[in-house]
Amino acid sequence: MRGTIWCLHGAVGMAEDWRGFSVPDWGVKRVDLWRFLDCCPMGMAEFGRALNGEAAAVAGPKVLLGYSMGGRLALQALLCPGHPWDAAVIVSAHPGLEAHDERVKRLGADAEWAAKALSGDWRSFLREWNAQGVLAASGGGAPALELADRAGLEPRRRPVARSFVDWSLGAQEPTWTKLGGIACPVLWVVGERDDKFRVLGGRAVPAGGFEPWLAPGAGHRVPWESAEFPARVGEFLERVLS
Repeated sequence: MRGTIWCLHGAVGMAEDWRGFSVPDWGVKRVDLWRFLDCCPMGMAEFGRALNGEAAAVAGPKVLLGYSMGGRLALQALLCPGHPWDAAVIVSAHPGLEAHDERVKRLGADAEWAAKALSGDWRSFLREWNAQGVLAASGGGAPALELADRAGLEPRRRPVARSFVDWSLGAQEPTWTKLGGIACPVLWVVGERDDKFRVLGGRAVPAGGFEPWLAPGAGHRVPWESAEFPARVGEFLERVLS
């Protein structure tokens, strides 16, 4: 094995979402993000430092792959001085809201999601979550990889709810002006059908000097909708880490 790809799932996601993902010659570590919130609150910057500490203790090359919320958390880890990552893949991620009123509005919306996740009917919560425009319109065909059954996430509803507070996009400090300081090669991935994140990616890529990839036919959930995704990640790693 050349090294390990550390995979961070999205909001209302599971480490097992990555069970079908593989890249030849690379190991895959599926990170359970909920364990960081099991006992107590943890801000995004604190998470970045905690993840970096875990990765630094592991020998060999390390690649950080983050999807959506996991992509936002990955950015926090990559922005820490002296981080241990040799390369990164950021998928369908938001570098941060810049307007104060937008952040306040998002905090309010996420507080409502937190309440539903913590004490609402779990199946109703999942249906409402997946009905959001960015997810409901995602993709055009059968997924390349299958997402884990979210019914199994119900026992973790407390850390899931906490993530809507601690890791809300409204709580995230905007990273736009810091992207150029990330000290490793980055592949920035968005789905062709994901209009909102195509615009965000169009700004993030030049700001950070990243390599872009627009996944043909995919929506927001690129890793599970694009059969090309694993090969594209492998090609990127082979080129930048050879």
